[in-house]
Amino acid sequence: MFSLSGLKENNTTVSTEILAGVSSFLATAYIIVVNPSILSQTGMPFSAVLTATILVSFFSSFMMGWYANNPILVAPGMGLNAFFTFTAVFTEKLSWQVALGTVFWSGIFFLILSVFNIRSYIVKAIPKPLRYAIASGIGLFITLIGFSNAKFIVANPVTMVGLGNLNAGTVTFLVGLLITVVLLTRNVRGSILIGIIVTSLLAWPIGRYYGGSETLITINELVSKPDFSLLFKLDLVNSLQWSLAPIILAFVFTDMFDSLSTFVGLAEAADLLDENGEPRNIQKSLIVDAFSTTLAGLTGSSPGTAYIESAVGIEQGGKTGLTAMVGALLFLPFLFLSPLISAIPSIATAPALVLVGVFMMKPVIKINWQDLSEAFPAFLAMVLIPFTYSITQGIIWGFLSWTLLHIATGKTRQISLALWIIDLFAILALIL
Repeated sequence: MFSLSGLKENNTTVSTEILAGVSSFLATAYIIVVNPSILSQTGMPFSAVLTATILVSFFSSFMMGWYANNPILVAPGMGLNAFFTFTAVFTEKLSWQVALGTVFWSGIFFLILSVFNIRSYIVKAIPKPLRYAIASGIGLFITLIGFSNAKFIVANPVTMVGLGNLNAGTVTFLVGLLITVVLLTRNVRGSILIGIIVTSLLAWPIGRYYGGSETLITINELVSKPDFSLLFKLDLVNSLQWSLAPIILAFVFTDMFDSLSTFVGLAEAADLLDENGEPRNIQKSLIVDAFSTTLAGLTGSSPGTAYIESAVGIEQGGKTGLTAMVGALLFLPFLFLSPLISAIPSIATAPALVLVGVFMMKPVIKINWQDLSEAFPAFLAMVLIPFTYSITQGIIWGFLSWTLLHIATGKTRQISLALWIIDLFAILALIL
């Protein structure tokens, strides 16, 4: 649990934690608009989903900071919102009320696994090389997101991906990246936050093409009332059916692998480890993550999960729960000021995301590249995370290849019972 006395123990200060919290929030704030834009396609009111998104992000992130004392923000997860909309509602023909019910029950199941420490037991069973690979893979993933947000890397029908056009947007991104790198190199306090602000100001004239507003927002447009119409509108009865078990389990497995890999990756990259070398306060962190999913079902959102963009604040110096609590509090004003977020261009955080990838590559040197039974699964996990645009897929194939190679090379005894359980979950996640 967070206490101010822990700041000195972690060699940090209140001002550093505040800067880190602001940085993490700015890197995560896009979800305030993006989540409603996806979920509202189901017929749920945009304004109500926006309110639910902010409530989930605030309460979950604050709990992560206060209860688990970790500098990690929690909010409705990308990918999970797409599964909610395009699979649960569009493909399986569930009403959004029933779909919210499946989110709630998956959170309850998730909470049981966390309270009985089953999930943290699974975390401890993850081989060290895979932990290092997951951290590095997440770094590459974040970097790809940054380049994509800046349209520096774009889709290409011939080569799949390619270099974007050199225009005002990409030049602004490169200038912002250079400024941020220089500030970091010179150890300027708050350099990532300064870089985000400077890039925002440079990008403002570019407009909505890069995720911002085309014109300045008027006072009337700036203020909006929260919409609580989705509160407790989930269907608890009809969602608890055997026929919907695959949907509930899919939410559980996807959320579990996303959150586990995020906690492990950030812990390894930022040295947020306990005296045993395990991710710090892992059981409490996983309980908060499960609470977030349960809360999402009650308020009207897709499941909540730990955000990899928290790496921006951690790299800024955030080491305690104060970082997460500051980020959480910054969500609250947007219950009334949500249009302001849409005026912040996504290109503004792109340089920070690219640089976070640099910092998160540090654990890769700990992998024994001479032993292919370790190196190949680690490499597979690391590259599949950005190549499939999915943390879950990277970690699943890393686990399965690790097990298969150890069986094939006569190292079956090195496979723990917990790892066998992880493999079972991985196979179920692929099937579901």
